[in-house]
Amino acid sequence: MSKLVNDPWCLIESEWNSESVRSSESLFSIGNGRFGQRANFEEHYSGDSHQGSYLAGVYYPDKTRVGWWKNGYPEYFAKVLNATNWISIDLYVDGERVDLNAVYTVHQFHRELDMREGVLKRKFEVTLQNQCTIVVESERFCSMHSPETAAIRYAVRAVSGAMHVELRPGIDADVKNEDSNWDDAFWKIRSVESQEDGSAAVLNETEKTHFETAAAMRNRVRTIHEKGETAVLPSSNSTSTHAGVVAYNASLKAGETVVLEKFVGIATSLHHVHGQVLEAAKVAAKDAEGRTYATLLDEHKKAWMSIWNHGDIVIDGDVGAQQAIRFNIFHLNQTYRGDDARLNIGPKGFTGEKYGGASYWDTEAYCLPFFLAGHEKGVAKQLLLYRYHHLDRAIENAEKLGFSCGAALYPMVTMNGEECHNEWEITFEEIHRNGAMVYAIWNYINYTGDQAYMAEAGFAVILGVARFWAQRVQWSEPKQAYVILGVTGPNEYENNVNNNWYTNYLAAWCLQYAADSAAALMQNEPEVWGKLCAEYQVNPAGEVARWKAVASAMYQPRLDGSSVFLQQDGFMDKEQLTASDIPAEHRPINQHWSWDRILRSVFIKQADVLQGMYFFQDDFNQEVHEQNYAFYEPKTVHESSLSPCVHAILASKLGKKDEAYAHYLRTARLDLDDYNKEVYQGLHITSMAGTWLSVVEGFGGFRVRNGVPEFKGALPAKWNALQFSMLFRGRQLEIRIDSDGTMVTLIVGETLEVMIDGELQRLQPAD
Repeated sequence: MSKLVNDPWCLIESEWNSESVRSSESLFSIGNGRFGQRANFEEHYSGDSHQGSYLAGVYYPDKTRVGWWKNGYPEYFAKVLNATNWISIDLYVDGERVDLNAVYTVHQFHRELDMREGVLKRKFEVTLQNQCTIVVESERFCSMHSPETAAIRYAVRAVSGAMHVELRPGIDADVKNEDSNWDDAFWKIRSVESQEDGSAAVLNETEKTHFETAAAMRNRVRTIHEKGETAVLPSSNSTSTHAGVVAYNASLKAGETVVLEKFVGIATSLHHVHGQVLEAAKVAAKDAEGRTYATLLDEHKKAWMSIWNHGDIVIDGDVGAQQAIRFNIFHLNQTYRGDDARLNIGPKGFTGEKYGGASYWDTEAYCLPFFLAGHEKGVAKQLLLYRYHHLDRAIENAEKLGFSCGAALYPMVTMNGEECHNEWEITFEEIHRNGAMVYAIWNYINYTGDQAYMAEAGFAVILGVARFWAQRVQWSEPKQAYVILGVTGPNEYENNVNNNWYTNYLAAWCLQYAADSAAALMQNEPEVWGKLCAEYQVNPAGEVARWKAVASAMYQPRLDGSSVFLQQDGFMDKEQLTASDIPAEHRPINQHWSWDRILRSVFIKQADVLQGMYFFQDDFNQEVHEQNYAFYEPKTVHESSLSPCVHAILASKLGKKDEAYAHYLRTARLDLDDYNKEVYQGLHITSMAGTWLSVVEGFGGFRVRNGVPEFKGALPAKWNALQFSMLFRGRQLEIRIDSDGTMVTLIVGETLEVMIDGELQRLQPAD
């Protein structure tokens, strides 16, 4: 991978490296929550590359290859679709097609992602095989202000002398997914057109799911020379079976430049009526052209400015850490905008196709806190409503596995609420995900104080999950406790185990929270409670009593003579090695060891028991935290991107500053430094939220207890100061941590009580 320049606001690649093109395409990806694009080149490239454009919520149910004989097994694995390529600008100079993989010499190459403004820039100087030398500068963005609009500015300057330049901007639907199970054609191309005025458009429809999608373009081209500027008109337009292309020709002298501004409209049937999608894309492109490139760019920059004003993190003294946290914040914000409850956060966002589904439990466990603090509460609420709207499907998923009476099992992977994960040990056994749905509701209400959400939508989900856990447990006579058998915990390097501690603890907590929520509704909103009981056929006396009984008698495996909770039954039967015992050439073990060897080892893919310790920190005293961290951290290989952040937070809590900092860098620079040698497949979007958690909850010591925000700063030794902003219940807070301690300032909003380094303070609004 090309070496990246450390910069607090930009991602910079300052040299040409053909071997790292795929990785850079991932790192420099851009999007706006509705659509996104890997950082592919606008001009043709014949080298190794993965052309990728993605549309939020548009998917294909790719028939699974395995497991079809198992009752309840998903029939398909949902795939985020590689959609129409809207950035294409073929470039010819004196008849030679410009291709960075085939030029005579690359003299200069510079690529820069400005994260403050959300703009991708590129500049290169090359000599072609025909000995023409040119400089190309490109700039593009997916508008955060107008989410169906994108724009590109593409300039070609003649260096070596007079030359003829031809630009062929196009909209190209000849795309496919690299991860198709059966090499299916996911798309039907419904229409392709190009017009004499330089516009073009493509209308597609997905097979099976019948989403309509359209992309349209309009262009402005001009030459810049000594006398000023001259408009260039289209010289030809062509329509093939898959692409609408328009050609512009210009004769340049040395020092002269031809500039193309390409305005793109992108629309889908998620937001427009079938039959009107193509027209919507055309209208968006035409409107963008009418507003001019400069205006579009200015609106886009202002939208990003607003985002950063609410959610920036400033680290003084560590440029690498500063760049990393902003990189993560940037990608999270351009992946999810929170204005549509049908959309969620995919593990790869708009940067690749791996983990094709739209949502995992990552959203509830890791991403929700980021959107709670960085956006108005309505944004995070959309994530909860996504699951509420899928409750019926979750009940159907549970019914397929033999559960009844409204028990709900939320999917491991989904686009529409239906399970579409195709690994049996995950699909059937990694049921702890169900608890994350309930934890997210608790987390949202605890943070926002939005008690009305419980009656509005929260309790329905809590009820379905509680009914599932009440049926999934069974009574063990030898243990005189309820047990949960045949599961996979967060540590996926253990499958089909009994009594995974995290799963058992989370299930018991869910059941008790369901009982407490029912009691609160009964007492505070009896009419609402009565309606809920009627709608969901709740038996308050029988069901609630059952929940309490199971919660209080849940088996919790523990290491004899200690406060260490055993990851699962039989964990001590394994050879008790540590990660330091693994030869360096064997890391990561998931790329070097057989699955059989991994399953028999003691090594932990990601925080499992420690995940529970993180979720429920107040349930355990410092000694319990210390013993469990000391026992499990050395055994953890962090081959899940979701793991280091949990360790960073707990290490910070325990005063282990150096360890906390090391874990922070592991999660924050996971993609930037390509720890796992897989960034070419796309970025780890959901784990990026863990980076934010590491800083705010780890080094900032942030919690909300009884409606009061608490901060207890613990800076890494390398940092001079840490400063971040957050929204909390209608206020905007600014937190600064330095050698003098922790200071919290109320920027906007009414008086607020805050716990700072153990002292309750009353913040007054600014005069």
